[in-house]
Amino acid sequence: MPGLVAFGRRWGIASDDLVFPGSFELFVRVLWWIGTMILFTYHKGHFDCNGRGVLHSYLVGLLVVLALIILSLCAIVYVSARGTITNPGPRRSIPALVYLRALLYIPELVWACLGAVWVSDDSQGCDPATVGAVIAAVIASWIILLFTGIGVVFVFDPLGNPRPQPATMEPLGVRDMESNGGTQFISTARSLAVKVWESRLRLLCCCLPQDESHRAAFSSIAQLVSGFFSDTDLVPSDIAAGLALLHQEQDKMEQSRDPEVIVDHSPSSPIGEDLETELEKAAHCMKFAAAAYGWPLYIYSNLFTGPCKLSGDCCRSRVAEYDIVGGDHLGCHFSSILHSTGLQYRDFIYVSFHNQIYEIPFFVALDHKREAVLVAVRGTLSLRDVLTDLSAECENLPIEGVSGACYAHKGICQAAGYIYKKLVNDGILNQAFSIAPEYKLVITGHSLGAGTASVLAILLRNSFPTLQCYSFSPPGGLLSKALADYSKDFVISVVLGKDLVPRLSIPNMEDLKRRILKIVSNCNKPKYRILLQGCWYELFGGDPDDFPTELDDRREEELSQPLLGEESLMIRHSSSYQSLASDDSPAHTAAHLPLFLPGRVLHITEDGPSRRSCFSQVRYRADWSNEMAFRSILISPRMLADHMPDALLRALNSLTTDRPFSLCPSTLNHSQHNTI
Repeated sequence: MPGLVAFGRRWGIASDDLVFPGSFELFVRVLWWIGTMILFTYHKGHFDCNGRGVLHSYLVGLLVVLALIILSLCAIVYVSARGTITNPGPRRSIPALVYLRALLYIPELVWACLGAVWVSDDSQGCDPATVGAVIAAVIASWIILLFTGIGVVFVFDPLGNPRPQPATMEPLGVRDMESNGGTQFISTARSLAVKVWESRLRLLCCCLPQDESHRAAFSSIAQLVSGFFSDTDLVPSDIAAGLALLHQEQDKMEQSRDPEVIVDHSPSSPIGEDLETELEKAAHCMKFAAAAYGWPLYIYSNLFTGPCKLSGDCCRSRVAEYDIVGGDHLGCHFSSILHSTGLQYRDFIYVSFHNQIYEIPFFVALDHKREAVLVAVRGTLSLRDVLTDLSAECENLPIEGVSGACYAHKGICQAAGYIYKKLVNDGILNQAFSIAPEYKLVITGHSLGAGTASVLAILLRNSFPTLQCYSFSPPGGLLSKALADYSKDFVISVVLGKDLVPRLSIPNMEDLKRRILKIVSNCNKPKYRILLQGCWYELFGGDPDDFPTELDDRREEELSQPLLGEESLMIRHSSSYQSLASDDSPAHTAAHLPLFLPGRVLHITEDGPSRRSCFSQVRYRADWSNEMAFRSILISPRMLADHMPDALLRALNSLTTDRPFSLCPSTLNHSQHNTI
């Protein structure tokens, strides 16, 4: 941090990002130079073939060019390894070294052409090994040039145009951006950033229709993403280093935490028997939530038997039989649902695999085992679903009988509204309850489906007072506090371990950015050491490292100022920097409306050490928690794996069958474990 400035623009890498690529190229170049020297020495500079003079000149010139490249790479690696992430002073010579290395591509290109000409015209009569060595050198030169070009494309920053220089510099590199000219420049830069992110989204989703709804989604997502990065000058490797440091800091704090104190349950908290009952219901509903994903998850969970079981059903013409199924042209999705749930065709009321932005698949079935009309909503499985996820701004959701501010995640609100219209306006629920009027309504889903199911349950609550909703790994930024409290009577959210998604919200992401900025700015180790130690820790574990800081004596008020950087644009009143010195009450909370998990939260964790062998038996523990325990993102190798529906289903099945867990009900105020 910040990005490297070279060739008149800012790039998507920093001056300390050249250690690893430089070391790799240095290794290749040294081997190449040694091989060329062995070939030249073996023939003692005399070659008995046509074009011997050209070959001699080529090898001598190649040795010289390679030697110069090796020296330049040694200098780049040495200088790039100096300093720290926020102290680029010792690396101020990197741009000059980059210019030198770029100039050396010119003679390398010339010598590659010379070698190609010699091989094609004058290599007759030469030793085959010599010809092969020259061909290998020419190919290697072109490969390196090709990968260099690809690397330039990857690190090119469309927003890296030269920025106007300030007339004066304040302490710690703060630029005076309060003038009218500065304000206008910031506005222009932000508009350009939105356009760049819109272009990226359109390129990423080029296979989707470019209609008005998609363009509106691209625009809102671009504004959200560009605004998130507008007040920082971080490159991707800075974020990776910050996550590595933050993971070890969190693990160190978790190890030093006092043993959890078990207290008597409060009158409003469910007792152990209720927890056991809810676990059994959750395990049953999770089977339907996972089945809603269709054949991809079924094949993933049954790699050896799944393809054989579905092969007889897919691509079979069943137009008459599957008249209730929409959007499943090959029949594979519905066949996998039948296999996963154990239901019969006659038990399904409606099945839709129609998928557009804000319109997600779901099915309605009669669950005779639990005497319920069950609505299962699919989670994220397509680019359209991702766009629905990323439409994360707030939307008003007024509910009769709920006092206080009522708002929720926009994309999920839209998806829930789509399913609500299908269920109510199209008479699907009326049809189901005409068949089984004594059944109760149960709604379930996983991930995006969990959030949609929760909002759908809120919309249907007044019409179906006895409905229940089981929300598995729902998004953290879902409901306002008033709606979250209202849903506690009929929604249960189930979260596994350190799952990222239930902790994912705009305020939590702002808090994560603030923590990364603080821990990166305080660390006095070079970035390459942070990344190496972080990779070792993630792969092999060990004790979290103690990271001494070079800023221990910095005045507290100085920590609230932006950090000095190379040609970086830091905004004076950025909330990320204003709250840099404080761990409490992040300043960004006023900028973004807080959103919470729905309902009561059932948190499942692994009992025992966090690291174990791949073949050891996993034991689980279930506790009641609350939404405030998920107000901070936890960095862990399991943060994505714990979100997978098959992992959550295995944990629930383990809890309800083997019972290798401790039922420890506690008050909501004492269950905020695993938080920083």
